Amino acid sequence: MLGSTHGTLSTDPRTARAVACGERPGTVVHGTADLDVSGRPLRASVPDLDRFFRPESVAVIGATDAEGKPGTGITRQLAAWAERVGARLLPVNPGRETVFGLRCHHDVGSLPHPVDLAVVLVGDPLPVIEELAEAKARFAVVFASGFAETGAAGAAAQRRLAEAVSRSGLRLLGPNTNLNAFETFRDDLQGSAIALITQSGHQGRPVFALQELGIRLSHWAPTGNEADLETADFIGYFAERPGTGAIAAYVEGLKDGRSFTLAADRAARNKVPLVVVKVGRTETGARTAASHTGKLTGSDAVTDAVFRQFGVVRVDALDQLQDTAALLARARPPLAEGVAVYSISGGTGAHFADLATAAGLPLPVLGADKQAELHQWIPGYLNVSNPIDNGGHPVGDWRGRKIIDAILADPAIGVLVCPITGPFPPMSDKLAQDLVDAAERTEKLVCVVWGSPVGTEDAYRTTLLGSSRVATFRTFGNCVGAVKAYLDHHRFTAAYRSPFEDAPRTPSPSARKARALLAPGRRLSEHAAKQLLRAYGIRVPREQLVSSAAGAVRAAGLVGYPVVMKASGDRLAHKSELGLVQVGLTSASQVRDAYRQLTDIARYEGIALDGVLVCQMVDRGVEMVVGMAHDELFGPTVTVGLGGVLVEVLRDTSVRVPPFGEDEARAMLRELRGAPLLDGVRGAPPADTDALVDVVLRTQRMALELGDLLGELDINPLMVLPRGQGAVALDALAVCR
Repeated sequence: MLGSTHGTLSTDPRTARAVACGERPGTVVHGTADLDVSGRPLRASVPDLDRFFRPESVAVIGATDAEGKPGTGITRQLAAWAERVGARLLPVNPGRETVFGLRCHHDVGSLPHPVDLAVVLVGDPLPVIEELAEAKARFAVVFASGFAETGAAGAAAQRRLAEAVSRSGLRLLGPNTNLNAFETFRDDLQGSAIALITQSGHQGRPVFALQELGIRLSHWAPTGNEADLETADFIGYFAERPGTGAIAAYVEGLKDGRSFTLAADRAARNKVPLVVVKVGRTETGARTAASHTGKLTGSDAVTDAVFRQFGVVRVDALDQLQDTAALLARARPPLAEGVAVYSISGGTGAHFADLATAAGLPLPVLGADKQAELHQWIPGYLNVSNPIDNGGHPVGDWRGRKIIDAILADPAIGVLVCPITGPFPPMSDKLAQDLVDAAERTEKLVCVVWGSPVGTEDAYRTTLLGSSRVATFRTFGNCVGAVKAYLDHHRFTAAYRSPFEDAPRTPSPSARKARALLAPGRRLSEHAAKQLLRAYGIRVPREQLVSSAAGAVRAAGLVGYPVVMKASGDRLAHKSELGLVQVGLTSASQVRDAYRQLTDIARYEGIALDGVLVCQMVDRGVEMVVGMAHDELFGPTVTVGLGGVLVEVLRDTSVRVPPFGEDEARAMLRELRGAPLLDGVRGAPPADTDALVDVVLRTQRMALELGDLLGELDINPLMVLPRGQGAVALDALAVCR
């Protein structure tokens, strides 16, 4: 049986509001009310956060300028930020008459102006939130900790806070957040910008520091515990803003799976790269994240699959986040997918080429004419097929630029990478300048890896970092990962079609028939589970359920020898382990004996049967498994993989979250390590992959339509017959929720 998680689908208040299609102040609703057949939204409401990031008025609740008070520094920073964005600062504190020379108001009700943004510095924010809602404030930020990150009591307090917000028109950032949204952003930088989202403020510092390398940052959203506004809200907002070159995010736990997929879908449709560090890959990481943010991290395998499904670039480390986001934000779409590696050392080129090839980057062999052209400037004994080794000396004179231009002129090359493992002035200075000059004159991507651990060299600090057209890295690994993400992103978005456009909205005729078979908490017998499959048009063997040896013989004659006989009952999950399956029976006497043996074993084991199945024997094909389960964050999931008795040992599976289409189902098959088995090996004919894809899509429809009742479904083995002959579900297990 496939592993699954048990739990209920998130009923986050924000998603519930979207389902009900209730518009709130500060929210832009794209499209009309639209639900899929499972009752979940197919359109996302995107908050209008303009007045959050550029308010006209900012109230600071608990403002102070008292010496030694923690709130003094925060108030000072907010006052400076309000001045920069042109907002009126409104201090609120019943114990102060003035704060930093400004009149201080005693309570929210006495504020003379409507409030766009209120920053709440008091320890108990709930009464203040209710006052702000009454005053029609648009946004509030709660810094206070002690909520869901601290345990059950804190989680209850956070629920009360969220409920107060949901009853109002106010939108809330936090609690347990910080001042990152009010940092000083450089306004002297050009080009597309990175928009940053972090649940832990400190984890965004490396990306924020990219400004010192000339890379523009437009916003920073520190989401904290996400009692209301969440990561998905900011993704949707940033994906719609002109000038957003990439969205970088550090995520500890997703609040609601459907809201995230709708936001990621919006980014994919707008071709905005989304680069994410998502913690929780390991049990320790997941446990730590839960204690820090008070949210489930969800099944990491499912999260990983969702990221692939919606083109989210997942990276593991903060340095990878900054390097990949920086490249994706600034680089133009590729003119070709080929990568050329150009170096002054054969060893350097070979090393980088190994890493690039292992990552799946295409390094095309340059044509004979191009190699001959390069050998005009590079000695003939050096390899220029790709990687290109110039031997060192040509970079020091006029030949260096000729070589670079010739490589970039090759129509098969879209990316030029030059790894420089260490400085060797003055030649490395000229090489860096030649690369910058060439990058300024081409539409193709030029990358440099500056491997010096010092990083103070003029060629690096001034020449390379001074160019907005050269992507500069410090490590081979980060360069390879970023270039792969760049090519993958543009390939993905060029072919992307939103799966929500074609998601089923009305139940199929199969649903009513199937629901009659399901009851809460019940596990179906194999016979009943196969009836469920039949209702959805999934082929099962010819079979009959019998309750006597004589009936078994009659059934075998009708089904046709040879036959398989199995005990059938709702308490049976692994029949073969108990000796409750017999195969290859070819005569009436064998059938009678098998019936007695199966019923005797069941009686001995104390297992109640609803009968014995006499089944058509199907033994020529590839054994696969197709199933569905429930993820606590994303709801129904669909899995396909290598099947049979070793399914739990091989663990060769691929998973997706509905809705998805045929192309995605075929992509699932390509992800399997055992995919070559479907193509035919050692003389076996190719399998009917069209039939397998059809079963995956029918299982998805079942997951959507029956997800409220059906908790798990395993079709194992699904025998995929030779091409053109279909696929047959030889066994099935279904468990109701």
